[in-house]
Amino acid sequence: MEDSGKMIKGNNSPCSNKVVGFPTEGGNKSTIGHHIARRLVEIGVKDVFTVPGDFNLGLLDYLVAEADINLIGCCNELNAGYAADGYARCKGVSACVVTFNVGGLSILNAIAGAYSEDLPVICIVGAPNSNDNGSQRIIHHSIGIPDFSQELRCFQPVTCHQVYSLSCVMIPRRW
Repeated sequence: MEDSGKMIKGNNSPCSNKVVGFPTEGGNKSTIGHHIARRLVEIGVKDVFTVPGDFNLGLLDYLVAEADINLIGCCNELNAGYAADGYARCKGVSACVVTFNVGGLSILNAIAGAYSEDLPVICIVGAPNSNDNGSQRIIHHSIGIPDFSQELRCFQPVTCHQVYSLSCVMIPRRW
């Protein structure tokens, strides 16, 4: 397998601090969105609870293109999180996708509840373009500071693992 060059960087938790390359198939470059869609299917996710937003639309395109995934639109992020919680209880694993900051901070209580119950919920939160990271610009959905990692830090106490990638944050349950 070849390395596609797309990288994700782990946070400072004891179980991360690594950069992971995505493998390719037959020499084709794999994107993060394509890799996430394939991995969700591989682990048994059939339905993904979503609230579309400007920082997750690219990923949602990959999920829509994946024939084995059904997107379920939710009214708000907290509802998406609690739907994923209930789905994980019934089906064994679930996933939800929300947008940067406003979405991630809104879903936080549901993810904390899933964590306390040791449920296999994967929460994917959109992120600003990698060109904006470190630019010191204040962007849409920010909390008024140019630090894009504050949301990730909010998830650290209530998740087993967080990954900040070039396009999204994944927060799986503790294993």
